[in-house]
Amino acid sequence: MVRVKRGYTARKRLRINSTRTTIQQRMRALVSFHRDSNRKKIDFRCLWITRINAATCDVKVFHSYNIFIHNLYKNQLILNRKILMQIALSNNNYFDTICNKIMNPK
Repeated sequence: MVRVKRGYTARKRLRINSTRTTIQQRMRALVSFHRDSNRKKIDFRCLWITRINAATCDVKVFHSYNIFIHNLYKNQLILNRKILMQIALSNNNYFDTICNKIMNPK
């Protein structure tokens, strides 16, 4: 309980009020943690999608992210969005190879 309530200073006049306020702040901190941790996952997924979309527009093989992902699954190249984003940022040639593999599945 000490680690969760670290940023809050409770009133020190009455012991009962101090404990009650501390418990309330702990509950609020846990609710905020749960809400924000879920929001962080959503925000990162949106960031990955935006970066993949920008990379697919640069390659000019696909004109949208939606078509790229559809063809990716259709050709059974299962890569998650985080890995695709890292490939698109760090190794452009390999991302071009993936795009060409999707377009020409031979």
